[in-house]
Amino acid sequence: KKEFGLNTTQYRIEKKICTDERRMQKVARAKSLKEDGLSNSEIGRKMGVNESTVRSWFNETSERRMNAAKNTADFLKKQVDEKGMIDVGTGVEIELSTAAGLNISKEQLNTALYMLERQGYPVYKGGIPQVTNKGQQTNQKVLCKPGTEHKEIYNYDKVKTINDYISRDGGKTFEKKFHYPESMDSKRLKIRYAEDGGKEKDGLVEIRRGVEDLSLGTSHYSQVRILVDGTHYIKGMAVYSDGHDMPKGVDVIFNTNKSKSTPKMEVLKEIKNDPDNPFGALIKDSEQGGQYWYIDSKTGKKKLGLINKTRAEGDWSDWKDALPAQFLSKQSRSMAKKQLDIAKADKQAEFEEINSLVNPTIKKHLLRDFANKCDAAAENLKAAALPGQKYQVMIPIPSMKDNEVYAPNYTNGSKLALIRYPHGGTFEIPILTVNNKQQDAKKLLGTEVLDVVGVNSKVAERLSGADFDGDTVMCIPTHDKMGRVKITSTPKLEGLENFDPKMEYPERPGMKYMKDPKTGKDATQSEMGKISNLITDMTLAGAKNDELARAVRHSMVVIDAAKHKLDYKQSEIDNNIAELRNKYQLKYDKNGRLRSGGASTLISKSKGEVSVPKRQGEPKVNIKGKSWYDPTRPEGTLIYKIADDVYYPDRKYDKNTGIVTLKTTDGKKITYNVSDKKANEKYSPVQRLDKDGNVIFTDSTGTIFYKYKTRLQKSTNMRETDDAYSLVSKARHPMELIYADYANSMKALANRARKEEMSTGKIEYSKRAKATYQKEVDSLMVKLNNAEKNRIRERAAQRLANVEVNTKKQNNPGMKPGDVSQAGQQAITKYREEVGSVSRRKRNIDISDKEWEAIQAGAVSENTLKRILNN
Repeated sequence: KKEFGLNTTQYRIEKKICTDERRMQKVARAKSLKEDGLSNSEIGRKMGVNESTVRSWFNETSERRMNAAKNTADFLKKQVDEKGMIDVGTGVEIELSTAAGLNISKEQLNTALYMLERQGYPVYKGGIPQVTNKGQQTNQKVLCKPGTEHKEIYNYDKVKTINDYISRDGGKTFEKKFHYPESMDSKRLKIRYAEDGGKEKDGLVEIRRGVEDLSLGTSHYSQVRILVDGTHYIKGMAVYSDGHDMPKGVDVIFNTNKSKSTPKMEVLKEIKNDPDNPFGALIKDSEQGGQYWYIDSKTGKKKLGLINKTRAEGDWSDWKDALPAQFLSKQSRSMAKKQLDIAKADKQAEFEEINSLVNPTIKKHLLRDFANKCDAAAENLKAAALPGQKYQVMIPIPSMKDNEVYAPNYTNGSKLALIRYPHGGTFEIPILTVNNKQQDAKKLLGTEVLDVVGVNSKVAERLSGADFDGDTVMCIPTHDKMGRVKITSTPKLEGLENFDPKMEYPERPGMKYMKDPKTGKDATQSEMGKISNLITDMTLAGAKNDELARAVRHSMVVIDAAKHKLDYKQSEIDNNIAELRNKYQLKYDKNGRLRSGGASTLISKSKGEVSVPKRQGEPKVNIKGKSWYDPTRPEGTLIYKIADDVYYPDRKYDKNTGIVTLKTTDGKKITYNVSDKKANEKYSPVQRLDKDGNVIFTDSTGTIFYKYKTRLQKSTNMRETDDAYSLVSKARHPMELIYADYANSMKALANRARKEEMSTGKIEYSKRAKATYQKEVDSLMVKLNNAEKNRIRERAAQRLANVEVNTKKQNNPGMKPGDVSQAGQQAITKYREEVGSVSRRKRNIDISDKEWEAIQAGAVSENTLKRILNN
């Protein structure tokens, strides 16, 4: 191994190839002697081996096993010669058994690939960005034709799979896919303007009941998109109307807060420049009723309906019901501590349950997952939900009283607090009496609904200016007989009375639009984060109501600035936001200088982004006695390896001229042409270590010192600290300390779980148990193979989705991050259907009681059990 400069894996493969080649030579000679009429014993004597060895050479099973790698290499070579580049990543060894009848192991596949590499066929590894998980990637391994460069594997549309995954299911997939929507004639649409009551139902879409191309299916209400005249679309919450005020020929009424001076089509939204989806929003899967087909009663032909659902009745109740810090931190300290303590107790109970498991492999698997969840809990700072807490979507009921709510999922006469996010403060929380006897609401929605509440427009306005196009509220029952839940609610701030951001800060010539000055992209998210953090920090510090009103007014302008072209910079000046930052967000930077602005309390800083040196590989667990142990950090924390390429010289390369420019540490510049061999050898940067062990870059002689940069990656403040108290402000607000204790308890639990995982052994594999439970083992392996084969399909779907999203970004340079995200979700949904990749829920292995019995008896190896648990 050392003599030939091989690593251990390469050595093992080389040895196996040589062993197989020698065996093949012997088998070939033995067969030749057999053809000459020699018996097995005579062949053995002639070749100097036992008769049993000769018999094994003629064994068909042994011969197939011996030739497996070579046959696989031959098959893959033919594939890559035809297709150029093919996916040979995880799961391909399973796929080869169906594609080519090659029943091979992962090791035999690796041997085959190694053989092809020796023949000049490169195998490259790389990542495929996950279009719906920013910063995450799916690993791919690609076999290429000789001469292919590594960078070419990132031409995702050129990487093929062994099997062709185009659906051939008789048209069933065709109906499942999202289809470009049918368009409604605008003559069928009526706009109800603000003057006629549209303001009280802003965003509500009323449709005529019984119209075949406007069906909500089994839903009482849905968030929908409806294409109109092929150029615009309606976005809102759709309900059936009684039709009393629908003129003849009108089947849809759209309610708006815009005045009658606005032309009909300008009330609607213009379609996106997207040939696949004009709405720029993810429409539900057709199996879930996102789109539907019907038989036209006049023509008898199959047609696509006009309704395109983004959410339907029941979707909102599935939302997570934990209590976000932006709400709970503005309530009483006793409530915050109580709910955080419940969350702690739940996690502690879960840890103890996992710890009691007897199967070590399952125990380790669950401990690792539990530790990750605890780390996330420390960062997200979400507390346990309050009794009866649910997310509900809002529907307008104009005749509802200002202090009442229609809420069929809650007891009539009870009290209900409504909270909308982003949450500014207690002044945005109405506490209403449930009135489930209100006739207009019962008539519109019925009593058997899953996740809806009905309120009037004044209540919606108090909820930081909500409308009815799909806005949701978190509902919490309060003021019960036991007095267990008391939500703090304060009167609406005087400074917000009659404040309309669109009227106060309309577009004006020369103003700055809501765009990032560096990238030119929509900056709403970052600006909203800044003002939300300021409001949180001000609330913790006990700011006055007039100061809070200034900050909230500005937040109302910011959130709509991009959509309605509002002058948010003037709002910042008028509301003197700079003064508020100087007063409530003063802090010292890493150099000890006093600065204002940016998150200043633990609650606003926890999820704040921080840049760290690029890392590589899986992190190790900090355990005493290990070579990587760091005594300055708690046991059980994660230790990351800094990437080998974390440092790189500060240089520029001109492709047109071939000139490289390097900056030196003394402020000079070195330039040379890459085609000049002597200059290239002399000046190309060399990475070295100085006498103190620090990285430096020099020329080949070590006399010229170059400047260098550090590759970074994003993390969060809470993830990068071992003690949450390091994020607490100098003011040490009592609420911060409650959350710091909670975060530290989650970090401690995560560390305990990882330590326990490291000390847990492994299950003993039993051949006898496998023989006893052979039927169950075979069943588990079939399920596992089916689950793992999906990984190939998922990689194919991710590659195709990336190609589509990148094309859209090139064609639309000004795409907003939200639009890119939606395009990614649309693309991955489409291509998962195209290639047959199924969701995690659908491919989860369902383990029977008898199969669990086999697992507990040790009938499968630890590695196989890990793979089963991962699926």
